[in-house]
Amino acid sequence: MARSLNKVILIGNLTRDPELRYTPQGTAVATFSLATNRQWKTESGEARDEAEYHRLVAWDKLGEICAQFLKKGSKAYFEGRLQTRKWTGQDGVEKQTTEIVVSDMLMLDSRRSEDFEVPDNLGDESHADTKKASKKPAAKASAQVEEVPLDIEDADIPF
Repeated sequence: MARSLNKVILIGNLTRDPELRYTPQGTAVATFSLATNRQWKTESGEARDEAEYHRLVAWDKLGEICAQFLKKGSKAYFEGRLQTRKWTGQDGVEKQTTEIVVSDMLMLDSRRSEDFEVPDNLGDESHADTKKASKKPAAKASAQVEEVPLDIEDADIPF
């Protein structure tokens, strides 16, 4: 059986703040762009740097989260798929764009989680108050790390 795969993985920096809109049916959609850089040396040893720019689209809750927590300059990891769309513009000219439809995102900035605010209604299905953030510190997604005294001897280690 023939198989195919359409998967994109990108790590880069946002070139502008995400723009959050809602479809007439109330579905959230965030659009933003990402820059990725490539560095290499020429045969003469000269260092070269090249940037590539990507258009990304995130839907539903992921779109709301991207719009809430990402901003211009944010470093993030994205997984998704390539999608090419065609349409006819108001001027009658046929246009085409290729974009990444995001399915997963990880923030890679070194900011502490206390710097982020989580909206009260993040789990709600309503979209009306999504942009209003609570004043509570962000919920921790990972387990708390407790400091353990390091008075462990080699004999205490079971391997």
